[in-house]
Amino acid sequence: MVENELFADYPDVMSVKQIKEALSISRLGVYKLLKAGEIKSFMIGNTYKIPKTALIEYVMKNTKI
Repeated sequence: MVENELFADYPDVMSVKQIKEALSISRLGVYKLLKAGEIKSFMIGNTYKIPKTALIEYVMKNTKI
C-alpha cells in the first residue's frame, strides 16, 4: 500500500529538519504546520518530535485524488 512506502527512508520519529526535507518546505513552514496542529507532534524539552505516521496522515489528508 502507498502509505507503507511513503517516507520509507525516514525514521519512525522525525525532527523538524527531516520534515523540512521530506516536504521540501522551509523550516518556518514546518513550525507553522506544527503550531497549527496540522501535523501532530510532541516535544522533548524544547525540541519537536514528529511521528512518521503523523506526517503520512497529513499528506494523505491533504492529497486530492
